[in-house]
Amino acid sequence: MDDLIRQVTTVLAEMWRRRWLGLAVAWVVGVISVTVLLRLPDKYEASARIFVDTQSILKPLMSGLAVEPDIDQQILILSRTLISRPNVEKLVRMADLDLDIKTKAAQEELIDDLMKSLVIKSTSRDNLYTLSYRDTVPDRAKRVVQSLVSIFVESSLGNKREDSDSAKKFIDDQIRVYEKKLEEAENRLKEFKLRNFGVQASDGKDYFGRVSEVGSALELAKLELRAAENSRDALRRQVMGEDQVLLPDASQSTAGVSIPEIDGRIEAMQRNLDGLLQRFTEQHPDVVSTRRLLKDLEEQKRQEIAARRKAALSNPVTSVNANPVYQQLKIALAESEANVASLRAKAAEYQSRYNALQASARLIPQVEAELTQLNRDYDINKKNYESLVARRESATISGEMEASAGGIDFRLIDPPRVSPKPVAPNRLLLLPLTLLIALAAGVVVSFVASQMRPVFMDARSVREVTGLPLLGSVSLVVDEASKRRERKGLYGFLAGLVSLIGVYGVGILLLFLISTRTA
Repeated sequence: MDDLIRQVTTVLAEMWRRRWLGLAVAWVVGVISVTVLLRLPDKYEASARIFVDTQSILKPLMSGLAVEPDIDQQILILSRTLISRPNVEKLVRMADLDLDIKTKAAQEELIDDLMKSLVIKSTSRDNLYTLSYRDTVPDRAKRVVQSLVSIFVESSLGNKREDSDSAKKFIDDQIRVYEKKLEEAENRLKEFKLRNFGVQASDGKDYFGRVSEVGSALELAKLELRAAENSRDALRRQVMGEDQVLLPDASQSTAGVSIPEIDGRIEAMQRNLDGLLQRFTEQHPDVVSTRRLLKDLEEQKRQEIAARRKAALSNPVTSVNANPVYQQLKIALAESEANVASLRAKAAEYQSRYNALQASARLIPQVEAELTQLNRDYDINKKNYESLVARRESATISGEMEASAGGIDFRLIDPPRVSPKPVAPNRLLLLPLTLLIALAAGVVVSFVASQMRPVFMDARSVREVTGLPLLGSVSLVVDEASKRRERKGLYGFLAGLVSLIGVYGVGILLLFLISTRTA
């Protein structure tokens, strides 16, 4: 620690010996820096504020029908990419900044300076953007900001239109591609169906389902056929006399025996009698005559039945054939025969179908697999095609919505204006900084000079540097005259330093007064 303090003390002593050089350098640097600061041109700032309203009443109304892009994100990206070289080149032409440009290098330099000088500040929460630019000419700064505002608004609208047109064009191209795919898939499906027309099922069932269905129908048809054949055989035995056929007994009364032509007349006469009894009494002549006719018809019926019974006893076969029950059995047998024939044809048809399905056991599954693959490809292409058509309609609605409502509303809160007084350079801030620079330059020069031509300040330094034994040292005896010279030199140095600081102080005060008066 003592060595460090001794080294610092030695360095400071050597710098103190070069103090006049450091003071001179400080004065020179101060004068030069102040001159440069005063000769810097004044810059005026032009600015404008824009509010971007991304809320639209059509958004909730068109939800689900139109595409809703993230407009806030688009505006944020636009603000960050606005200061690009193409936009700045457009800005140079719009603001007439290239009138005095003669060479390509000068134009590139101007564009680079503009890209560094243009400033866009935004508050993402409020969508409020501030565009600013500084220039030595106020009118030129204002023109630059006006052009920048126009480019900001036009870039947003142009990008929306370009994005919408590009989306529609891409979707239209894809729709045409899928239309061609659909046509090819439909043609393949049509050719396949025509080629395998007799093998395919029209109800959409697969092979095993069809085999099971036809087998079940065949078993049911066979069962119905056996039941019909059994019923037919029973009827046939009755007709052929193998089973007993009951005929009316001669000893039985006429009740239950029907003679249609006489029974009809008896029934009509009975209805007539009932009508007469409702209006007249039993002694009425019409009632009496009607009862007499009714008895005659019943007597005629008994006589007819008796005659038929006698005929049946004399010729049993004719009796059976003339028997109504026998006639009904014959009719039922004919119907049963027809039913059996129909069921036999039905069973034969199902049997042929079943045999055909069994014969094509290898062919049909392969055909159905190919048909399933063709239908799957067709369904996928159709689904994609319908989805693209729906998206194209959605993009069209979105474009029309943006065209009608705009989607984004740019509001110029503060039009471009130029500050009435210069905003740069800030001489009140830079002038004290030049003083610090001048003092730092003087200290650095004193240190460098002391290190370039070092001297030994004590005997210990000589012994450490040379490595030789030190036999002794001679001290300087300072007289009064030397002391006075030292004091005068110190006073002079302090006066020079204070005067430097004082001059800076006066300059800062004058600048403050001037700025206050202009404000």
